[in-house]
Formats: sequence, structure tokens, C-alpha cells
Amino acid sequence: MTTARQGTTRRRFLAGAGGAVGALAIRPATAAAAAGKEVAVLGGGVSGLSAAHELAERGYAVTVYEYYDVLGGKARSMDVPGTGTDGRKPLPGEHGFRFFPGFYRNLPDTMRRIPFPGNANGVHDNLRSGTEALFAREDGRPDLHFPLRRVTTPPAPGDITTSWIRDQILSVIDTGTRLPAYEAAYYADRLLVHLTSCDARREDQWEKTSWWEFIRAEQMSEEYRTLLGIGQTRNLVATRAEVASTRTVGRVIIEALLLWGLLGRGMDGDADIDRVLNAPTSEAWIDPWAAHLRSLGVKFVLGTEVREVLYQSGRVTGVRVGARDGGQERTVTADHYVSAMPVEHARRTWGAALRAADPQLSKCDALQTDWMTGVQFYLRTPTPVVHGHINCVDSPWSVTGIGQAQFWDVRNFSQDYGDGNAHDCLSAIVSEWDKPGIVYGKKARECTREEIVEECWAQLKDALNDADKTTLTDADRLGWFMDPAVTGLGGPDPQNREPLLIHPTGTLYNRPSARTAVPNFFLAGDYIRTDVDLATMEGANESARRAVNALLDTDGSATERCRIWELYRPPEMEPLKRVDELRYRLGLPNTFDLG
Repeated sequence: MTTARQGTTRRRFLAGAGGAVGALAIRPATAAAAAGKEVAVLGGGVSGLSAAHELAERGYAVTVYEYYDVLGGKARSMDVPGTGTDGRKPLPGEHGFRFFPGFYRNLPDTMRRIPFPGNANGVHDNLRSGTEALFAREDGRPDLHFPLRRVTTPPAPGDITTSWIRDQILSVIDTGTRLPAYEAAYYADRLLVHLTSCDARREDQWEKTSWWEFIRAEQMSEEYRTLLGIGQTRNLVATRAEVASTRTVGRVIIEALLLWGLLGRGMDGDADIDRVLNAPTSEAWIDPWAAHLRSLGVKFVLGTEVREVLYQSGRVTGVRVGARDGGQERTVTADHYVSAMPVEHARRTWGAALRAADPQLSKCDALQTDWMTGVQFYLRTPTPVVHGHINCVDSPWSVTGIGQAQFWDVRNFSQDYGDGNAHDCLSAIVSEWDKPGIVYGKKARECTREEIVEECWAQLKDALNDADKTTLTDADRLGWFMDPAVTGLGGPDPQNREPLLIHPTGTLYNRPSARTAVPNFFLAGDYIRTDVDLATMEGANESARRAVNALLDTDGSATERCRIWELYRPPEMEPLKRVDELRYRLGLPNTFDLG
């Protein structure tokens, strides 16, 4: 048994062994410590449901207050109104496609503990692996196909050297790119700088340095800027390489997702690099999760807006809530409160007295969000394109996508959804909303909803169609769906109720901890300071675990704490990081930093 799995084995066994039976087997051992204790969880997204799950397993009486009439937050899937006929379900829409990188370990642990009929490992068994990625280019330029396979003969533990890593990086870069040899070599060397940097240098120097500056993108070719700058930041995490923190980009995207993923180090068991669900998100994950939580006694109050967290005499005394569409306000009370809303909504509920009690709350005002919103296209014919994700690397709106039906092996798309005519869903995401498009010449924020759809479709066609192959045709497109959280498009003040936290330089210093200075108030969400340090479902889940552990500490509980998996730290790099720590203290650059 590996160290990473200790502490949760019993819960995973019980969850896989028998659904509600496993849940009931957990509760008597933990209920005594929490008997009579009530917790109000504010928000029913991934962080809120994760907190409710951990608390309910430990015997707390949990009530979740959620703004929407459904659970799951940005992770949920949505029915397209009026599209299901003859007993079929409506066509599935979503905020944007979900994917579960192999380096996620906290969230997969929770997924294993959510019973699902026929699955030994709960909803975790609903994950399917993507085997390749497509970097698609416009104007008929050659595309780049990258197989997402682990290194077949990885070096033995302790045998990874900087020279070996450099060779692996160059091997990947040389696969179909047009980068000059000196640019590829320079980029590989920059990654070695980050890999061997000590924590102190990362949290100071590299947190204050943009990825664009770190890789010297401005001095390089357009190919270099497109593939290694924009393509690895804007298209993946809705943050611009020009401003994105090097610490975040280098540590999570380059190291955890790509490098260690290829080596199979620090992964969720034998997971592949890229995974998606085998059905719409709510069917495969969120709905079974909610059902399991109800079986544990969790209560849900939906359609409820949290308006103010009330503070007096050193404690939170209640939460002022009201119906989402207005109506009379009321105050709900509990022993403990977990704020699990996105930061842009949570910080509006913190009054002056609460902020004064904990200065880190006011720092959250400096955290930034941006838009990363999906459009789903429903097609007459199956159009998988590639067995994994599509990155339209030089599209002005940084469009990404995935053909979903190929992964939904437990569904027949045309028989299960819509009116029987749609056989596939090409789910796309627009990540850049402030650059002109190729059809109307307008920024996405300036377009109407219909113009955004046509522009996104045109950019997908520009990337996927060429003289030799036509992948997408207008005749094949049956319909589309776009997240209704975006409103006012085409007007003077477009709004998006579900933006995404971004990571410009200095973001780390404004991220709060899950524990606050108020003894009965805790924070969860992808903006919390966690080890994963990225706005992801994994970060949301990890933050909930940290919030629950802080709550248990406050209660003096003897209950087992939530296990927290941190990002993989290769032991081979530790001696070099210790050298770098000394150099950093002396004011010297990293050993591999040649300027």
C-alpha cells in the first residue's frame, strides 16, 4: 500500500462494497463527535458538495444552500429546453466540457466514494481516457497530433536526470512543430529552471514573473508564442500568458499535467493523462452524488441566494438568505458555516465587521476572474475528429473542443437524446473574449449570442477543415446551446454569472486559507490557497477537505481528518532544489538560468 492511499482505504472500500450499506457503516463510528452539530454550507458546486460529503460522513447535520435549482455549479450539465421527444431526454448542454487530468487525486478519491449501480469504484468508474490531443491550425496549416501515452520505458525511481528530462521535452517539441532548434532548446532549459527552483524562489521570483516573460516569448517566433505561450495557458485555464504567474503555469500545467503525467508519476493510480466522463456530467456524477448525500442526511435548499454572512462578538451568528427571484428574506443559523461559493459571489456577502475580523477576506477583492464559456453544437453525423481534446491554437478566440459521443459508451446519442436526429455533440469553449473574430471583426463581448455561435463555429471550421478534408459542414449542424449564465450580449453591459478565477502574477498572495480568524467560519472554493493552486475541480475539492479539517480542529474532534494529496514532488529534483535554496538566499540565479 502506498503512502498516498493511507487514511481513506476504509471509506473507499465501504463505498465500493455496497452503496448505502457502506455509508451507514461509516456514520456510527463518527457520529458521536459531531452529535447535534449543524453546518450550513453556502453553495452547491464541487467545493460545497465535497465539504458536505466529508462532514456528513463524520456525523454532522449538513444543510447546503444553493442559488440555482440544481446542484453542481459550473460542473453540472443542463437540459436544452424543448429538445427531447418520444421519451428521449433533452439534448445535454453545459457551461463547458469537464475533464479530469490524471494528476487529480483528491477529487477521484471522492468519486470512488459515490455509489453508482454496477460500478465497484462508484462514479470513478464512469471516467474514460482520451488517447490523443489535436493542436489544430487555421488556413490549412499542418495540424499537430500528440498521443497521450505514458513513456513506455520510464527510468527507474532515482534515475531521472536533468539531461534525460531535457531530451524528453525536446522530443515532444520536435514532433511536428516548426520551432527553430535554438528556440526549442531555450524552452527546454527554461523548464529545467522551474523544475529545479526551490519553493522560496517559486513563491517570490516566479510568482511575480509572467509566463510570457519567463519563456521570453516576445523575443521568439510566432510559432513559439502560439504553441508554448498562448496554447498552454489561455486555451487551458482562461488566463493570458502575458500576465499568468510562472509559478502556477510551470508547476501545474507543465509539471503535473504534462511532464509527470507522461511519466506516470504522481497520478491517480494507473490513470491516463486526460479523462472525461462517459455520459453528461450530471447523469454520470452530480446526480448520483446528490442522491448519496441525501442518503447521508444532507439537506438541500435550492433556489436560494446568500446575501450576507452575519458577524457579531467574534462569531458568525447567521446567514441572511432569500429566494433567488426575490421574496422575503430570512436568517438561517448553524454551529458552523462553510462559504463554498465562487469568490466573485462570496466576497459580496462579507460585511465590514466580518472583514475586519479577518483581513485575508478583504484581500480576496484583488482576485480576478475572466470568461471561459462553452457552446455545444449538435451534429447529424458522429464527428469525433480526434480521440481527445481539440486545441485551435491560433484561433483568435482561443477555441477548444471535444467530440463527446465517442466517450459516451453507455449511451446511444441519437436514441437517448433530442429528437433522434442528432448523433453527436461537439462541445467547444471560448476562452478569449477580448480579441476580434474572423467573421464579424468584433470581440466576443461585443457580439450577440447568435454572433458568438456563428463566430465560434467559423473558427472551428477554419481549424478543422482544409483542402484535403472537410470535417465540419453547415448542413451537418442541427442546433446549438450556450450557457445561459451569460446575459446582455450585444448590449452595452454584458454579464457572466459564472466566470473563472484566473492567475495573474501575485495572485498567490491574495488567496485566503480555508481557516479564517473567525472560529466558526470556513472557506472552500477554487480560489482558496491549496497545493494544486489552480482554478480546477481538484482545487475546489482539496479546499473543501482543508475547510473540514479546520472545522474538526476547532471542534477538538478525534475523528479521522480528510486525507489531502499534494502535487507530486520528484525525489530526483530535491537535491537540486536544496542547492537552489542556498543560491536564492545568496541572491544568485538558478543554476540552469542562463538569462
